[in-house]
Amino acid sequence: MSRKIAGPEIERLVQLLARLPGLGPRSARKAVLSLLKRRNDLLLPLSDALQRAVDKIAECPICGNLDTVVPCSVCADPRRDQSLIVVVEEVGDLWALERANVVSARYHVLGGHLSPLDGIGPEQLNIATLLTRARSPEVKEILLALNATVEGQSTAHYISDQLTATDVTVSRLAQGVPIGGELDYLDDGTLAAAFKARRKL
Repeated sequence: MSRKIAGPEIERLVQLLARLPGLGPRSARKAVLSLLKRRNDLLLPLSDALQRAVDKIAECPICGNLDTVVPCSVCADPRRDQSLIVVVEEVGDLWALERANVVSARYHVLGGHLSPLDGIGPEQLNIATLLTRARSPEVKEILLALNATVEGQSTAHYISDQLTATDVTVSRLAQGVPIGGELDYLDDGTLAAAFKARRKL
């Protein structure tokens, strides 16, 4: 039987942090100890920031992004290409594309991918709104920037089928050899995708 080494408030903090991706019980304990040691310059500001996030952050009704303004900063930006909608699975994917600064378009966050075994069908995802947006006259292309997983590819195929009734062009991200990648270290699926997507120089 393990002994209690901290009060219930501290244990609760450890349990909650341990539920975050990439953090287990040991990492959560380290994080909690760091927060407790730096109570004034880290724990209190973090607590305040979390409370503000709870109060102010909302899901954008247009694209599904998370922001403190409605519509979100991306949807409200008039400089973005209105003819292109980039479809991603999660908000983190949107943030990754924005960090890379490779496209200045509008986005659409699905909120996951199709997974019948987990009970996630089209109704659980933000697909109906995408189909409505695709019918807008200014939209010319839908870029499916979904993960290169079985679920991501089946979701892309489903959405592509649903968009055949619209006039938009449906495209997807290229797949294959990453920059700096060595062929010997790549898996068979990546190599096969690279050969299928080959192009003339």
